[in-house]
Amino acid sequence: MLNLIRKRRSCRKFTSQNVEKEKIEKLIKAALWSPTSKNNRPWEFVIVTEKEKVEKLSQCKPHGASFLSQAPLAIVILADEEKSDVWIEDCSIAAILLQMTAEELNLGSTWIQIRKRMHNETTTAEEFVKNQLNVPSHLKVASILAIGYKEKEREPYSEDILLKERIHYNNF
Repeated sequence: MLNLIRKRRSCRKFTSQNVEKEKIEKLIKAALWSPTSKNNRPWEFVIVTEKEKVEKLSQCKPHGASFLSQAPLAIVILADEEKSDVWIEDCSIAAILLQMTAEELNLGSTWIQIRKRMHNETTTAEEFVKNQLNVPSHLKVASILAIGYKEKEREPYSEDILLKERIHYNNF
């Protein structure tokens, strides 16, 4: 597992190859098996494979999402905040498990924050995404994952970057 963690790097450039249905099914299982507080499972996921919709979602905010237009797959992570007071954490856990599963499947991924971001001066990124995908009003949009085949492989992290001074035992 540590090698997988070391190898996983954000990917913003993807090939045009579509993600196979079998791999999408494995990603879905990873999402649905992700742990949640009290097993409330407040999350829901929208799997977006239609190029036009992925392109539109890439316009959700002015910075930090344009690369999504190159991805053949987007996974939008939603949650019902009435089901859990820690829905943000539950969605974050699902997101990282999706990213680690993508890496295991030799796919690249990058996380795109939607919550608390703006699309423009009057519309939130969340409202924009909800409108694009007909998301029910009671659901919150946490993030979007861009997923696809990596255009190029990045060097894995080295032990040199570990901030070991940030580790404390028993007391700060």
